[in-house]
Amino acid sequence: MGVHLNPMTSNASANTDNPPAKAIYLETFGCQMNELDSELVAGSLGAIGYRFTSNADEADIVLYNTCSVRERAEQKVWSRLGEMRKRKLKQPDLVVGVLGCMAERDGQDLIARMPVVDIMCGPSELDKLPELVDNAVRTKTSLAVNDPEIAIRRSAKQVALQGNASRRSSTLAAAGDSLESLDLGRMISPVDFDGRRSAYVRITRGCNKFCTYCVVPHTRGAEIHRPPENIIDEIKALADQGIIEITLLGQTVNHYRFEHDQAVTVDGIVQPQKGRTYKGSHNRDAFAGANTTTFADLLYRIHEEVPAIKRLRFLTSYPRDFGDDVLQVIRDCPRICRFIHVPAQTGSNRMLKMMNRGHDIETYYEFIARCNEFLHQPEIGRPLMLGGDIIVGFPTETDEDHELTKQLLTRSRYKNCYIFKYSPRPGTVSYDKIPDDIPDSVKKIRNNELLTLQTEISDSIAQEQVGGEFGIIVEGLSRHEHKKRGTDTKPGSGMVGITIGGSAPQAPTAVIDPATQGPTVQLSGRTDGDLIVFFDVPTVGLQSPSDYIGKIVRAKITGADKLMLAGELVE
Repeated sequence: MGVHLNPMTSNASANTDNPPAKAIYLETFGCQMNELDSELVAGSLGAIGYRFTSNADEADIVLYNTCSVRERAEQKVWSRLGEMRKRKLKQPDLVVGVLGCMAERDGQDLIARMPVVDIMCGPSELDKLPELVDNAVRTKTSLAVNDPEIAIRRSAKQVALQGNASRRSSTLAAAGDSLESLDLGRMISPVDFDGRRSAYVRITRGCNKFCTYCVVPHTRGAEIHRPPENIIDEIKALADQGIIEITLLGQTVNHYRFEHDQAVTVDGIVQPQKGRTYKGSHNRDAFAGANTTTFADLLYRIHEEVPAIKRLRFLTSYPRDFGDDVLQVIRDCPRICRFIHVPAQTGSNRMLKMMNRGHDIETYYEFIARCNEFLHQPEIGRPLMLGGDIIVGFPTETDEDHELTKQLLTRSRYKNCYIFKYSPRPGTVSYDKIPDDIPDSVKKIRNNELLTLQTEISDSIAQEQVGGEFGIIVEGLSRHEHKKRGTDTKPGSGMVGITIGGSAPQAPTAVIDPATQGPTVQLSGRTDGDLIVFFDVPTVGLQSPSDYIGKIVRAKITGADKLMLAGELVE
């Protein structure tokens, strides 16, 4: 699903003596890492005078930040590019860019297929985007003035791709990592958060796992870990801007490990370090060492050194190498959320081996058991919530493998689980070497069975929360309120969307509050276990609905339906 950044007004556009700044429309596909990349890119472009619009038709520059993990997201990008090709017939100076994993994976072949593309920038080269955009704008403007017909057909060919990701990462410390400046740049030119109080911060980039179905190691490169001081400085800067909730991002966040004795400084910036491969262990010693910051150490430092952050989350965890020290820190630090997203992908050991996941199902179950032992405390209002990912119909999957995956769902009891039919992704081992031999009709049946089972589990978990009281971070108007008002539903507007089995549950309509005899408006928020809660507040009185947004309030759960909880504020 595409998501869009909110409009920003640059200093250049605010000066009436200057011509209006070029307007950029930036649409993001895929994961939270891509959303973060888009925010950082927007900050760097806004700092040099570009402004942003939520309407693609009004933009001078259209950028798509792409994902290669799933076929559907790619299909949407190709569709968007087809639309831009038609639009260029009327607007020859339009600049179109493809960022992210599709750009890195397809390379300049993408421009050959779609000459409408003027800019290509891989995820490890995003620091170069301002220069690419500026050059493309100058090139297309010149062509449009001198020969509009050529401008329509010719790409500006502004390209920045990392090529061999592993080679680039292996020399990272020696060469310096300009992407680190992009992250730290948020302190100087932050994105306008438009009332939001949550933000992403990456702690690692890339991945060393090479699962056979996954393109990430090939498009984002080898795993590297950012210096803890840089991470904490970035979080402090975000807290100064009013952010109260941080989600730490990484393909395998629990592998975070920074060796201070090996730190290299380039131009005054401590550089990230290349990740290492570890043997499975529950003990801190597998990761710790003299003068080393582990993932547990990092969580504790953020919790203690940035008290303005009221909630600390992290995504995504790997089931092996997750030490008890991390679980202890989560248990002992009240502002670290008790939600762990840990993909399993399948319940079958045979399939796990084919996927090259690097763990077996017994290891996975043992990890889930340890999580529950340390963190599941419903008696004090802090139940553990788990999230997962499942791939349906991976090559050679049998009915027995499918039944083992159903057992996985039942045993793990995920709060929510992303369940997708397998589709071969170009550039992966499975695409090149493992025939996709499961008929789509079989994938569909198995997918629906798992979705139905997960819906039952989610509903059961939601029902267990009725009567409990939780702290809720208020994110904004509910989906129902946005639909009723016809307002935009882009991130930052406060909309919270839930999809179950392909459809969105509908929250109740606004009612008349008997206490005030006045109309109410429905807001939405999340518990620290990542459960969505809808509740009504009066539109008149000492506080307006907007006064709640971005704050943590106390709510009692009065009803539940699948993943949707209904609540009422507790004084």
